Amino acid sequence: MPGALLHHWRGSAFVPGARAQDFERLMRDFNAYPEHFSPQVLRARVLAQQGDHLQAEMRVRQRHAITVVMDTAYDIAFVRLDAEHGYSISRSTRISEIDRPGTSDERALGPGEGHGFLWRLNTYWSYEERDGGLAMEIESVSLTRAIPTGLGWAVGPFVESVPRESLEFTLRSVCKALRK
Repeated sequence: MPGALLHHWRGSAFVPGARAQDFERLMRDFNAYPEHFSPQVLRARVLAQQGDHLQAEMRVRQRHAITVVMDTAYDIAFVRLDAEHGYSISRSTRISEIDRPGTSDERALGPGEGHGFLWRLNTYWSYEERDGGLAMEIESVSLTRAIPTGLGWAVGPFVESVPRESLEFTLRSVCKALRK
């Protein structure tokens, strides 16, 4: 894809004593995302819900060499295969970088105006109860702007590390919340 980079990461974890219903309750409670996924998730809410399918939005912040704030919207489906197994699929439907967040001049940047740190994000979770706990796997596929020629040495490590670090942060945060 000209002008784009595709990032694909997968991680897994096991939380002793956790159950499938604990995971589902945690992942469906969008109002609590700022608590469980702080400091990356600033706010989150469900826009619409029909059974196990919902639409949600979040304001997220990535801090590295620079800080980027984005408003994101997702289409999410939760599937329960049986009492011990399930999965979810989350696909971004909108990602807008926010210019001057938290000020009176705040505005969402239009397509082509932002840095292009995140254009699309799909996240896939699968989970199963076994061995006295919950085994989880998360997979993320994201699309970002390609690194401009000649700037790979400066921005390459940042652009390439953010998707991996974000996945690791999310997995660690879920494990921590399930342990409580």
